[in-house]
Amino acid sequence: MSLAAQTLHGFIARHRFLLGFVLLSLLAGISVGLAKVTTSLYALSLHATPLGFGLIAGAQSVGILFMSLPMGVLVDQFGPGRLFRLGSVAVGLIYLAVPAVDALAWLLATTALVSFVMPLRFVSLNTVFMQQLQTVGEAKAGWFRGSHMLGMFLIGPGLAASLVAWAGFAASYWLIGLSFITAVLLAPLVFRCGVYQRQPGRRLSLAELRQQLALLRDEAALRQLALYDFVGGACHMYYSFFIVAIAIQGFGLGATEAAGLITVLGACFIATLFLAGSLLARWGEARFYLAGFALALLGLLALGLARWAPLLWLGGGLLGLGLGVQQVGNLARYARLGRTLGGGRIAGLMALIGPAGSVLGSVAGGLLGGLLGLQTLFLCLLPCFVLFAWQQRPRRQAVFI
Repeated sequence: MSLAAQTLHGFIARHRFLLGFVLLSLLAGISVGLAKVTTSLYALSLHATPLGFGLIAGAQSVGILFMSLPMGVLVDQFGPGRLFRLGSVAVGLIYLAVPAVDALAWLLATTALVSFVMPLRFVSLNTVFMQQLQTVGEAKAGWFRGSHMLGMFLIGPGLAASLVAWAGFAASYWLIGLSFITAVLLAPLVFRCGVYQRQPGRRLSLAELRQQLALLRDEAALRQLALYDFVGGACHMYYSFFIVAIAIQGFGLGATEAAGLITVLGACFIATLFLAGSLLARWGEARFYLAGFALALLGLLALGLARWAPLLWLGGGLLGLGLGVQQVGNLARYARLGRTLGGGRIAGLMALIGPAGSVLGSVAGGLLGGLLGLQTLFLCLLPCFVLFAWQQRPRRQAVFI
């Protein structure tokens, strides 16, 4: 065996879990990206009204809000590997059934059903990754979210448009369903025996769910972290949902240019998830968070005060960097809290808080945008990040005393 082959073999052996996890997460992201864009295109072909599009968009999240906390219990009761396999097969079968009825009501029903089953997959992945982060190192904290978003936002959507044009909707949904089922074959790379240490005695009940929610009341560190995650999710979703309308209506950009603003934020966010983790240990948590909040503040200022289009691109990039830094810090803190409070409990809460913020971002934009102006709402988010930065200030001073 050559020296290069030996080096490669050694690298794979040392990082087997991380490489397997990134591969599985990337495939999961591609599958979700394919499904989301194909569903939008299919709804368009079924002549969906704006109300119909809104219902389908809401149906993609409704089940996640209801099922995230129960999944945090079930992952300890049955184990993450079993839940991931069950969820992958169930989601795959639902997507295989979508072309069976050519009606918008059927598409809405299957989309909602998928949202109730999908947490079986990502809560399981979250739980295992958080527990293993102590082994792979906090510098890799963003790799799971980064690989998933790389597939969901950059690879999957492009493949979906090409796939629908080449094979049609029925074949596209069949391939999407098979991609979810195929993930079961990769599951042993991540869900090996002994990888996740379950908390004994947890059983799904209302009392157990209340105890899970009570952590937000009893644990100040978790409450602060949840607020960071909630506001970050709201900010990310508001930008992604409304920046196209702002760019077209307020700055006269074309549809392609306006859509590129979403890509700018997504690319900066994903790159930060992969690259910023090494700075966390070097700078310390307080300084790391301060950098993220400062970048987000500058991005929001540029977006809210922009009077010419290049500032939108600058603001989107800065906001993506800031939210990415914040997300890396959040994931590392979630993992540390999971080791003391229980991985399943924290994974369930984490799966609920971010999407809840995303829902607020889209709903608040729709309700307040007409009153205050869509662009002005970026400035309304500034006080949150100023408060977050101020909360880090005493901790930063304490390090240097």
